Amino acid sequence: MYAVIQTGGKQYRVAEGDVLRVELLEKEPKQAVSFDKVLLLENGDSITVGQPTVKGASVEAEVIRHDRAKKVIIFKKKRTTTYQRTQGHRQGFTEIRIKGIKA
Repeated sequence: MYAVIQTGGKQYRVAEGDVLRVELLEKEPKQAVSFDKVLLLENGDSITVGQPTVKGASVEAEVIRHDRAKKVIIFKKKRTTTYQRTQGHRQGFTEIRIKGIKA
């Protein structure tokens, strides 16, 4: 059984027991979180596609930790004008573990 959920403007394919990184959530570690925007639900041979979401379906998860990803370097340069700029960025994320899928 798996589901496709939407959170943080992105879509994720999840199954029970999966650990994944999503956009930063306002929850504390070891706290439960529920995702109600279920776009697709697969249970054995039956596939339910939402329009836009599956009614009554939700995915239960637990927050593991909050952290920041590796640094991404942004470098801009123009030839012959001695123009160059360097900038770095670290995106925050929340790591979650999927506890169950309710249809």
